[in-house]
Amino acid sequence: MNLPSSAIDDFVEPALPPAHRTRQARVAWGTRVVTVGGGAPVRVQAMTNTDTVDAIGTAIQVKELALAGSEMVRITVNTPEAAEAVPYIREQLDRMGVAVPLIGDFHYHGHRLLTDFPAIAQAL
Repeated sequence: MNLPSSAIDDFVEPALPPAHRTRQARVAWGTRVVTVGGGAPVRVQAMTNTDTVDAIGTAIQVKELALAGSEMVRITVNTPEAAEAVPYIREQLDRMGVAVPLIGDFHYHGHRLLTDFPAIAQAL
């Protein structure tokens, strides 16, 4: 049976709730600004799978992800050692000319890591 789409809509309950308006947020590093939410286009985000303590390996992977099209890259910040590596990762990316915003994926006591290592907030 071929029903017009409007007739189908009357019988099929949508799987997702109707869209609601959200606020826009800007994620930035240097001159690179990525707008998310509030009607902004869908953005590409990736997450590294390196040990964040390996700052060079993580910076290289962030660069590869950015070159592949990632507009933002998440890195794990799960230990004090990882927290100490974040500013160095940012420094390496800046040296390589990679202006992709980093997003800290904090585990457990992120607020404590931010307090104990304030340079993280400046690098993310």
